[in-house]
Amino acid sequence: MAKNILIIEDDEFLRGLINKKLTSEGFNIISAVDGEEGIKKTKEQKPDLILLDLVLPNIDGFEVLAKVKADPNVSSVPVIILSNLSQKEDISKGIKLGAVDYIIKAQFTPEEIAEKIKKIIK
Repeated sequence: MAKNILIIEDDEFLRGLINKKLTSEGFNIISAVDGEEGIKKTKEQKPDLILLDLVLPNIDGFEVLAKVKADPNVSSVPVIILSNLSQKEDISKGIKLGAVDYIIKAQFTPEEIAEKIKKIIK
């Protein structure tokens, strides 16, 4: 059965690129363009994994992560942060809040992102 991946990313081009790659790898993709929609879709759909951008309109990714991890119904969903924020403090904060991995966008290809997802939800 195909795994559901929720991509919370406001950059349409990047979201499309990752969506295309993950779909070709057999995943079902759910998309959200901001933090509020991401939280709503997490609660409604209980995805198998969340790919989360940090710089989002309305609610930022750190707040999304904190809210997901605080909700017992979805707190077990693994979250991979996918961000351009590459400061050590941001990475530490993301991991402390419960992310299973932190990917700096500029340093990874969609193929590498797909490989990381497969390792986490095999």
